[in-house]
Amino acid sequence: MVQLLQLDASPRRSRSHTRTLVREFAERWSEGGPGNTVIRRDLGHEPPPHLTEDWIAAAFTTPGERTTQMREALAYSDQLVDELFASDVLVLGVPMYNFGVPAMLKAYIDQIVRVGRTFSFDPEAAAPYTPLVSGKRAFVIVGTGDAGYEMGGPLASANHVEPYLRTALGFIGIDEVEFVYTGNDEFGGERLQRSLAFARNRVAELTSVGAVSHRHPVAEHAAPQRD
Repeated sequence: MVQLLQLDASPRRSRSHTRTLVREFAERWSEGGPGNTVIRRDLGHEPPPHLTEDWIAAAFTTPGERTTQMREALAYSDQLVDELFASDVLVLGVPMYNFGVPAMLKAYIDQIVRVGRTFSFDPEAAAPYTPLVSGKRAFVIVGTGDAGYEMGGPLASANHVEPYLRTALGFIGIDEVEFVYTGNDEFGGERLQRSLAFARNRVAELTSVGAVSHRHPVAEHAAPQRD
């Protein structure tokens, strides 16, 4: 049995291309193998809380020395981290807002990148940071208003979604990440439909039998591209 963690970061309840494509990804993937399960977390409609001073103090206190209040401050984060460890594959729906990720997704990342849980820190070591998450693969569906934000595209230098997520996920040990772009949402019409069709075809390829459940590199495809 393989478990998929589905994360939607769009706050839009309708006309969200990333929500549509992520839902199609999850449905096709769950049909691809007996016993496959999906955990869904709606970051767009139920955004994680931002970090607080109490959270930081608790996270950097040795577990055995934490007070009841500290454990309570980390309870939500623990839930997210446990959910992450229990999953084998992640699929994220990410609209690009002002060239970066939505605040809800940034809050989620802040909750799961945790010393002692998803990475370890030894100030005396030659390499002080060690990822603690292994054996997982992530797929990120990015929606943009214009086209050409994919790596190698004419607007790639303005894309701070992919570099940030590769860095943050890789830091905790998820370094096999595949990006799919859809865009031209602000232009609409045929441009948008071509982009959606391309992204839908990539989702079909990536969720074909064996493509997700087996850890192997998948060739990246550039695509035109907003949620």
